[in-house]
Amino acid sequence: MTQTAVSPSSPAVQQPERTRAGGLLLTVILVGQFLAILNVNIVNVATPTIRADLHSSGAGLQMIVAGYTIVYAVLLITGARVGDLFGYRNAFLSGLALFAVTTLASGLAPSTGWLVASRLAQGAGAALMMPQVMTLIQRNYQGAARGRALGLWSAVISGGIVVGQALGGVLLGLGAGWRIVFLVMVPVAVLLLVVGIKVLPPDAGGARRAGLDPAGLVTLSAAVLLFVVPLVLGRDLGWPLWGWISMGLSVVMFVVFVRVERWVTARGGRPLVDASVLRAPGMRPGLGVLLFGPATWGAFLFTSALHLQGELHLSPLASGMMLVPCALAFALVGLGWPRLPARLQRRLVPFGYVVAAPAYVGLGLAAAGGLPYAAMSALIGAGLGVQVAVTNLATEQVADEYAADASGALLTVMQLGQVIGVSTVGTLFVSLQGHASASMSTAAALAGLAVLAGISSLFLVRRRTTTAPVT
Repeated sequence: MTQTAVSPSSPAVQQPERTRAGGLLLTVILVGQFLAILNVNIVNVATPTIRADLHSSGAGLQMIVAGYTIVYAVLLITGARVGDLFGYRNAFLSGLALFAVTTLASGLAPSTGWLVASRLAQGAGAALMMPQVMTLIQRNYQGAARGRALGLWSAVISGGIVVGQALGGVLLGLGAGWRIVFLVMVPVAVLLLVVGIKVLPPDAGGARRAGLDPAGLVTLSAAVLLFVVPLVLGRDLGWPLWGWISMGLSVVMFVVFVRVERWVTARGGRPLVDASVLRAPGMRPGLGVLLFGPATWGAFLFTSALHLQGELHLSPLASGMMLVPCALAFALVGLGWPRLPARLQRRLVPFGYVVAAPAYVGLGLAAAGGLPYAAMSALIGAGLGVQVAVTNLATEQVADEYAADASGALLTVMQLGQVIGVSTVGTLFVSLQGHASASMSTAAALAGLAVLAGISSLFLVRRRTTTAPVT
């Protein structure tokens, strides 16, 4: 049956009263998000000491680093649905509690197997916690406050990646061993849990409770897993045949997932990813931008770390500091965007990628490092800072009852974009590392991704409608 659901911005439907959310609520959920993002990269610089202490094999180290990302990417949409069913507050706090326990377990791990298992469980905790952040922002903030909150949300994502690379080096420099990179997060997570219990608003989850859609959960998880695992591990394993077969099977499973979701909808159930969310104005082009934009961002941070530490022989801390201008520019644009006149906010999005694409080329020309490199990285951060505007425009006409679906879809695509960017552009850089063409070839690939993001953004900003069909 086809219905028409009017977006929250439409005067035709009276929306439920929104909670008057304060800064403490935002602080709790964003610091929780920061810990989850920080945990992606903070372990990277500790791998040599982990190998020496736990006698880890190469495959074991790969799973210690990549296992978190794999589980996190696979379970994001499921985490969003859990929040929809059992309450966003409950899901966030449960995910945070699981994250705290498994982070402590990682810091106390006596063996490689223990550490791999705890990292996998950490990813599950992050996947349960992270989708609720955007959903809680959507449901508790509106207007300019919502724009500012999403600006901080985007800044935390970018800052967590950069800080993770630098903080790992600082903590290891203290001589406390690799365990400190995990244990330092435990008291922060416990404090957030205590405060969060008091300040997060109670809620009953989504408006329509229709189950978890186990068929959709199984097929989507299989599709994402088959796609992500070879991308995450393939580069270090020399792109084995099984990886290409796995990615081919992932396409088949995505097709199966779409058919399963249509079947669930036809039977009157609620699918894991509601098609109405994808038909909301802005969502589909927004997903395109949030695939290519994070792909270029993730690949840039990954290849920059390899270049600065490998070819320019900077310490992890020094290489992280080189990217601070980039993170600051990203945050300033993201936070400043809601303050612009409304007529300029939409136009800002394509312009950001117009800035980022040539800045990547400039980065290739400034490969020797120093001030020119930092200046180009700042331009890249400023250009990509418009991604907070993308998030806001993509979700501005998604009804509150579909907030969790939108959050899960956007976060999953952003995570897949980063994995794709790192695996493709990262492989290009590693294969050319040591050759004169490495920096410029990588810069050209990054610029190309930025151009694709910019083209997608044109479809996002070209018009504004007020209704979204729902099936």
